[in-house]
Amino acid sequence: MQYLHTMVRVSDLEASLDFYCNKLGLIEISRRESERGRFTLVFLAAPDDVERARAEKAPMLELTWNWDSETYTGGRNFGHLAYRVEDIYATCQRLLDAGITINRPPRDGHMAFIRSPDGISIELLQAGDPLPEQEPWASMQNTGTW
Repeated sequence: MQYLHTMVRVSDLEASLDFYCNKLGLIEISRRESERGRFTLVFLAAPDDVERARAEKAPMLELTWNWDSETYTGGRNFGHLAYRVEDIYATCQRLLDAGITINRPPRDGHMAFIRSPDGISIELLQAGDPLPEQEPWASMQNTGTW
């Protein structure tokens, strides 16, 4: 058995691509549009997974945008996506500077949560050992749900 991808339905493809690519840092690997099926599939990979994603079609995140309007609720019941990052504090600061709410700040130097425009929880995990606690993260409170 091999993990291939996780599919997330999105209500606004451009807002989702801005979030996942421009702010979170994922890279678009491929895109497929089906006029007959009235949907677009966009496959993304984390920067360290790009070569493998292109060669093996895994591991990736599949964004599915159905052209006909649909409202998606309950993103939290999906669970979450998880990505390992080199510096959780720098990553969270970059996201915060881009206007992304840090729902669960990395108070412990190890873990943080954010949400996509469609309410999907995304866990960010520090690579290796947790970083030493530092401000403003150590005293920052949770915002919303994660």
